[in-house]
Amino acid sequence: MLFLIISLLIQAGFIVHVIKTGRNQLWIWVLIIPGLALAGILAYLVVEILPELFRSRTAQRTARGLRRAMDPERDLRRYESEAQLGGNVASRQRYAEELVRHRRYEEAIAQYRQALIGLYEHDPNLMLGIAQAQFAKGEPAAARATLDELIRLNPDFRSPAGHLLYARALEGEGNLTKALEEYRVVSGSFPGAEAAVRYAQLLKAQGQAEESRKVARELLQQARIAPGHYRRAQREWLEAAERLA
Repeated sequence: MLFLIISLLIQAGFIVHVIKTGRNQLWIWVLIIPGLALAGILAYLVVEILPELFRSRTAQRTARGLRRAMDPERDLRRYESEAQLGGNVASRQRYAEELVRHRRYEEAIAQYRQALIGLYEHDPNLMLGIAQAQFAKGEPAAARATLDELIRLNPDFRSPAGHLLYARALEGEGNLTKALEEYRVVSGSFPGAEAAVRYAQLLKAQGQAEESRKVARELLQQARIAPGHYRRAQREWLEAAERLA
C-alpha cells in the first residue's frame, strides 16, 4: 500500500511537471497507463528529468565540487601543465588564480609577475591578481602599493573588487580614516553587500554606532526589494548586516 501511494504521488508530480514545462503530452498517457506506472516513471526520469538536472548550473557546480573534494589538486595540476606547455598569459593567469585558491601565494605572485610581459607589462587584471595574493598572504601594505601602481599605470581602469580590496588594504595598514572614505565610496557601487557591511563594521569599530546602523538598515531595505537570487547569494553578508542593524 505504501509503495502504491508513493508511486501515485510521483506519477502526479511528473504529470504536473509535463504540463508546467510544456513537455510532449504523450508523457501523460505513458505515466497513467495501468500496469505500466513504474516503467513510465523510470522512462520519464531517464529521458526528461536526469538530462535536465545534469545540464543545470547547480548540478554542474555540485559535480565540480565533488571532483574537487575527491581530488583537490586536479585543476591545479592541469593549469600547471598548461602554463608550462603554453607559457602564455592566459594559462599563467589561470594557474596563478588556482594557486591562490590553494593558499600558495608566493607561487601565485611569481606566476602573475611572469605574465607581466610585452603587451601585458602593465595589465591591470594581472596587477590586481598580485594585489589580491599579497593581501591574502597578510601583506596589506604591499597590496595597497601594488594597487597604487595599478592606478598610476591604468588611470581609466575600474574594478569594484579592486576598489574594495584597496579599502581593505588601507584598513589592514591602520589608515582607518582613509579606509572609511574608500568604503563609503565603493559601497555605493559594489554589486554585492560585502562593501556596505565592511563599511558598517568599521564604522561601529570606530565608535560611530548610529551611522553603522544606518548603513546596515539601508542595505537591508534594498535587499528586501531585490530578486531572490541576490538575497540567496548575499545571505552571509545580509545576516551580518542584520546583526549590525
